[in-house]
Amino acid sequence: MISFKINDQEVEAREGWTVLETAKEYGIRIPTLCYHEAVSTSGACRLCVVEVKEGNWSKVVISCMYPVREGLNVFTDSERVKNVRRWILEMLLAQCPASGEIKKLAAEYGVTATRFGLKNKEEECLLCGLCVKVCREVVGVSAITTIGRGVHKTIGAPYGKPAEACVACGSCVTVCPTGAMRTRLDRVRGGDHHKPLAAPHV
Repeated sequence: MISFKINDQEVEAREGWTVLETAKEYGIRIPTLCYHEAVSTSGACRLCVVEVKEGNWSKVVISCMYPVREGLNVFTDSERVKNVRRWILEMLLAQCPASGEIKKLAAEYGVTATRFGLKNKEEECLLCGLCVKVCREVVGVSAITTIGRGVHKTIGAPYGKPAEACVACGSCVTVCPTGAMRTRLDRVRGGDHHKPLAAPHV
């Protein structure tokens, strides 16, 4: 076991655990959007930042991918962390302003507006890729993918055509952190969109 501290509290973690996994084990909240235990991590949203101190140095890292080691002291809600999260939440408000979950998280940090320009007032999608991963890694059908690049990147069926592989399991809707997949599911399922969703199994 690896011993270190989170918010000055002594904790233990298994070899290979991340800071986020350890925090969850101890019931210490770190806000996340793109993280889900069922799929591989990517650090896409950056919201799970923490401040790691070791000796005389400190840095801000994403906790979902940062491995634990002896002697660390991790701070999950320092002023430095709060400032970074506020900046990230401003960007998220600009990227997906229609998401109630984003607005709720932003309000927790006193962020009610964004200085960044809105591209689409109706957008909810974070482009975190959770729906793509759960379809590929858990369901095993790859009926969802990312389409395009950069500012034109979006989520949909492979090649933009109705996905015959979709089994209507609802897993993508379940893991979606912003609610965007509720409106995108018909686009993915195409001609099969009247088929009722099965109970999600994630």
